[in-house]
Amino acid sequence: MIQATNVSLVYNDHEKKVFACNDVTLEVKPGEFLGILGPSGSGKSSLLYLLSGLKNPSSGTIHHHGKDLQSLNDQQRAELRKKHFGFVFQQPFLLGYLTALENILAISPASKQRAEDLLAELGLRDKLHRLPHELSGGERQRVCVARALINQPEVIFADEPTAALDHTNGEQVVQLLNQHRGQGSLVMVTHDPTMLASSDRVERMTEGTLVGR
Repeated sequence: MIQATNVSLVYNDHEKKVFACNDVTLEVKPGEFLGILGPSGSGKSSLLYLLSGLKNPSSGTIHHHGKDLQSLNDQQRAELRKKHFGFVFQQPFLLGYLTALENILAISPASKQRAEDLLAELGLRDKLHRLPHELSGGERQRVCVARALINQPEVIFADEPTAALDHTNGEQVVQLLNQHRGQGSLVMVTHDPTMLASSDRVERMTEGTLVGR
């Protein structure tokens, strides 16, 4: 479904090349829970941004159902992400002046009933009309989970979604993502191997390179 072939992401640091990703080849299979495990600075988040089209590779190719993402313009990539991908990040990026429900409807305004149902399934039935500052950290991240799921995405990309949570809330967020993703794939990067206990496959990364399972 998503195929990365010999992709590298290179930054220039005072005329020195720094490889965030270095010659990575990886496939995301339909319906799988793929974990990418590595310490801070290993390049795992950079790889997630490449797979999802948030960044363009310095070299190599990323294909989605055979279509080279680099052949798409910015608007086309944005449409691809909106229609086919969902995202959960380390920090719960919510608009502070919108309620939990409104934050989700900002992504998909025609899906009010589904948004309400998702929030109820995620244990937030009585928090639909709360503002982000009125929610706990775990509750805010659950709103982000609902937002990622709203369009029934083909792939959910989760970038350290549990790093800002305690272990119990972190495990709960991963369980909710896994339980409610339907037929979609889940790609999650983390430094914590315990969060990948239910994954189908784990790839380990260090210094920008995949080093095996």
